[in-house]
Amino acid sequence: MRTKQGVITSAKLLKTVTVTVHRNVFHQLYKKRFRRSKKFLADTGAITDLAVGDLVEITEGRPLSKLKRFTVTQVIKRAPRLSEIVEEAEVSALTAK
Repeated sequence: MRTKQGVITSAKLLKTVTVTVHRNVFHQLYKKRFRRSKKFLADTGAITDLAVGDLVEITEGRPLSKLKRFTVTQVIKRAPRLSEIVEEAEVSALTAK
């Protein structure tokens, strides 16, 4: 089975996230590398706390719907949540006094 790493760009659907996977491609004529990206719909499975900006690994599987062919297997790196940023700002404000 194929696995890919990508960043969650949309988490608005129920039990589904949109993952953008970037790859570098080499141009044969101009001898330059450039970046290509593709979006995949992935089922969240048992992982519930996913947000935009999280780096995840997705694995190919059987078709789950018309466009959904991947499942999120693990979260590699979480993006900072708004509640964590507010908490950190409050703590730093208290310690500065």
